[in-house]
Amino acid sequence: MPTLRLLSWNVNGLRAIYKKGFVDWLKRDMPDVLCLQETKVAADQVPSELRAMPGYFSYFGSGERKGRDGVALFSRVEPLSVRYTLGIEGFDDEHRVIVADYGKFLLFNVYFPNGKASKERLEYKLKFYDLFLEHVDLHRAQGRRIVICGDLNTAHKEIDLARPKANEKISGFLPVERAWMDRLVEKGFIDTFRLYHAEGENYSWWDLKTRARERNVGWRIDYFFVNENLREAVSSAFILKDITGADHCPVGINLEVD
Repeated sequence: MPTLRLLSWNVNGLRAIYKKGFVDWLKRDMPDVLCLQETKVAADQVPSELRAMPGYFSYFGSGERKGRDGVALFSRVEPLSVRYTLGIEGFDDEHRVIVADYGKFLLFNVYFPNGKASKERLEYKLKFYDLFLEHVDLHRAQGRRIVICGDLNTAHKEIDLARPKANEKISGFLPVERAWMDRLVEKGFIDTFRLYHAEGENYSWWDLKTRARERNVGWRIDYFFVNENLREAVSSAFILKDITGADHCPVGINLEVD
């Protein structure tokens, strides 16, 4: 398997981004694997052009909440298998996951819950975090090489958002959320972006209402994690901050898997 270009993007509505030149961008960039989150479409609402993109196998997972959630996968390499579940009762109804087995590695494309709306949603988010970590840790213990990507809805370190002090009590930067990301790292999962970029002011999400992108007042909440046995395979990691059309921008890695 040659070098693979993997991208992840929370598009904040697949039909919305489709109207903003998404297909033209995809044809220009031609990533080997493109993981999308917050697609907000049922399978029968996906534009026909996207269901049959030349050169791609495409997969769409939509939740029960109309106009919410959802994930998608475009892949130039056909996975050995694709599933839309973690097999965890009560935590699959929102369809936040696509798991693609490429043999050489197992890819988790995940739209992690947002905890800002209410205490109950924060509790749901934290439970989802815990159950997800248990699930991927089982695969890690079995020796699988794992890629986790998506919108984690949490900035890990102070360097990962423009105004950490002002957001210490806001979901997305709460100590309990950040502690879970510490646990993810302790389990042997590596934040690929930090392998190549130690500097600040690198963000993947900006608030549209306050025109924060123009001032680069953002958060880095979109990630690619790999476990230790894939560390050497990651040849680069990046944020495509110049790609517009949504409140998030794409993030990516190049992966050299033999």
